[in-house]
Amino acid sequence: MANILIVYGSQTGNTEWVAGQLEAQAKAAGHTVNKAKAGDVSADGLCAGKDLVLFGCSTWGDDEIELQEDFIPLFESFDKIGASGVKTAVFGCGDEDYKYFCGAVDAITDKLTELGSTVVGGKLKINGDPDGSVAAIKSWGEGVLAAI
Repeated sequence: MANILIVYGSQTGNTEWVAGQLEAQAKAAGHTVNKAKAGDVSADGLCAGKDLVLFGCSTWGDDEIELQEDFIPLFESFDKIGASGVKTAVFGCGDEDYKYFCGAVDAITDKLTELGSTVVGGKLKINGDPDGSVAAIKSWGEGVLAAI
């Protein structure tokens, strides 16, 4: 089975909750999964030895895209994570009333692509409280797991 890492930044707990749902889903499918807060990991070689790395980040700000504060230092060091050739996927929670709804998901996806990662599963963007998006999270997770 696959070796999966889930790294997330969550301000209100919504993105952390989604990360937990995805972790449970991957473990139920028999994969080895490690989950970590963005502020607790080092960028150096983060993707090394992983079959899949999921990045989750909430988005703040209306005038510009603002990543969750713990995720910012990691994002600024993405050139050190060793993403080239690694399968990745990106998810996040936000508020569709903001100009850049889940803009962190877009920014992270763009950066991973630029670094040579294969981004799988499309982008998972969740509006507000993720409790009402369980089916969408499960479906997205199935697609991401099928890509490894």
